[in-house]
Amino acid sequence: MIALDTNVIVRFLTQDDADQARRAVAVFDELTADEPGFVSTVVWAELHWVLTRSYGFTPRDVVERIAGLSVADEIDAEDPAVVASAVSSARRGADFADALIDAAAKRAGCDDVVTFDKRASTRLGWTLV
Repeated sequence: MIALDTNVIVRFLTQDDADQARRAVAVFDELTADEPGFVSTVVWAELHWVLTRSYGFTPRDVVERIAGLSVADEIDAEDPAVVASAVSSARRGADFADALIDAAAKRAGCDDVVTFDKRASTRLGWTLV
C-alpha cells in the first residue's frame, strides 16, 4: 500500500498542471481494492482547505468529492467512520475541519470540545470558553 499526499489528489481532481495531472492519474490507475492508496485524516482536512482556498471550489463540492473518494474501494481512509461523520456534519453546515475534530473527539470518547469558535459551538454543540 502507498500513502497519497494531498497534492497528488489535488492534481488528480483539478488537472491544473498537465504533467503532474498525468502522473497523478497514473498513480490512481494503479490503485486497486487489494492495493489501495492510504489517505490520512490530515490529508482530508488539507484537501478541503486547498480546494476551497486555492482553487475556489465550494465547500459543499469538496465535501461531496471527499465523500466519494473516501468510500472508493481503491482508497483506504485512515478512519472511515470519522471521515463519514465529518462529511455528514459538513453537509449540515459545519466547517469540514471542525467536523473532523468533532468526529475524532467523539471517537476518542471525549464528552465535549471546548472552543473560542462561536460558529463551531453553534453548529456542533461545543462549549465556548
